[in-house]
Amino acid sequence: MSAMTTTQIRSTVDGLWDSQIVPRLVEYIRIPNKSPMFDAQWAEHGYMDQAVALMEAWARAQPIPGMQLEVVRLPGRTPLIYIDIPATGKGSSRAGGEDCVLLYGHLDKQPEMTGWAAHLGPWKPVLEGDKLYGRGGADDGYAIFGSLAAIIALQEAGVPHARCVVLIEACEESGSYDLPHYVDHLADRIGKPSLVVCLDSGCANYEQLWLTTSLRGLAGGNLVVKVLEEGVHSGDASGVVASSFRILRQILSRLEDETTGRILPQALHVDIPAQRVEQARRAVQTLGTAVYDKFPFVKGMRPMNEDLAELVLNRTWRPALSVTGVDGLPPLGSAGNVLRPHTAVKLSLRLPPTLDAATATRTLKAVLEMDPPYGAKVTFESEKSAAGWNAPQLSPWLETAVDGAAREFYGAPPAYMGEGGTIPFMGMLGEKFPGAQFLITGVLGPGSNAHGPNEFLHIPMGKRVTACVARVVAEHYKASAHGLTSGAAAAPGHGDRGDHGCC
Repeated sequence: MSAMTTTQIRSTVDGLWDSQIVPRLVEYIRIPNKSPMFDAQWAEHGYMDQAVALMEAWARAQPIPGMQLEVVRLPGRTPLIYIDIPATGKGSSRAGGEDCVLLYGHLDKQPEMTGWAAHLGPWKPVLEGDKLYGRGGADDGYAIFGSLAAIIALQEAGVPHARCVVLIEACEESGSYDLPHYVDHLADRIGKPSLVVCLDSGCANYEQLWLTTSLRGLAGGNLVVKVLEEGVHSGDASGVVASSFRILRQILSRLEDETTGRILPQALHVDIPAQRVEQARRAVQTLGTAVYDKFPFVKGMRPMNEDLAELVLNRTWRPALSVTGVDGLPPLGSAGNVLRPHTAVKLSLRLPPTLDAATATRTLKAVLEMDPPYGAKVTFESEKSAAGWNAPQLSPWLETAVDGAAREFYGAPPAYMGEGGTIPFMGMLGEKFPGAQFLITGVLGPGSNAHGPNEFLHIPMGKRVTACVARVVAEHYKASAHGLTSGAAAAPGHGDRGDHGCC
């Protein structure tokens, strides 16, 4: 790509972000469109429809010839924005063909969470320097804007591209349980993507383009331990009736070593590929203590391991348990001398990328419910189960395209690392389109704190990621013209070079 074209793409992208995208994201952050798992009455409240309408109106106003946009609504399911953009370029027969670039994002949000700074809030957009604070801007409200901005930049620069399909779902934070139904419903219209672009991932710094090589799966649900029909005087019952909290602790110790955090059932582990281990080692050479410095530790707190590569593998390839909610415990100010009837916790178990999530969920339920101490009533109800994903080997054309894009718009080579989060759509697409190549990236870097308080979008990162997507989509067109995107696996030795630890 010529220097003039690169300059024009950068100018177009920057202009769109400054004049249109940031103002629209400000509006979007104000909408409390929580994912269905966190707002059972999402349809009645109408916030999801407000977010869809905001994005739909902006997208329809964009000058993209031939673009078709539809808000698809299957009965009883969250809506989905479907956009189909014809190919450009002389003599291209791909405009109506099955091959396409599929660009993915989501518009639903995590709940509020406590701990926001006094001048910030989940539904209160605040722009401070290069950061836009508020829930959902980076996760993942910017995706539809960045995807279309990349295409607009190519068209204004006169750079051809293949047919592009944009899918924006509204159920990702709940495990994407609606999305398979939409993908099946739209299968004939989508076609067979040879490149999938996902803008819902993270980055380990804001100075490089980061490609995600793997994503963990997820098994989550509610564990309830019940010992009484109602609360009783603790002085009368303690020592006779076992505490539901103590029983819960005992049960969780079957699953997790409370000293080390290691998940105990071997069935929840996988053998980590040697390539991913090597990638972890190379990533920490770039990041150093930034692997953990990005987290707001309290004074004196240390990470779980002194070996930085082990920390990377812990968050990308090993199972890990988080207790994300508790029920049955009154606030401290109203906690009397009562032996409580039950204790319940919400569990979030991150799974290795290649572990089957349904099998893991069955294992989890069996471990937690077997042989309840004292005959207590112990139940685990699965709430969500999501597959992980391990990236296929990079095709030579994509490896070259990513390297060129990173150097053009960041002035540095790309970096590669697994992510600890879950994007269920990737595993599903990997199964449906085994020949597709994947560009999984995002803006969730140090301090951005997705799902937590003070979440922010790093605007310069958003601009650069958008420009890189434009460059890769342009290179995809060239590769497809030479038959290089047909789905064949990369030749041995390509996409697996130790100098950058490519996926």
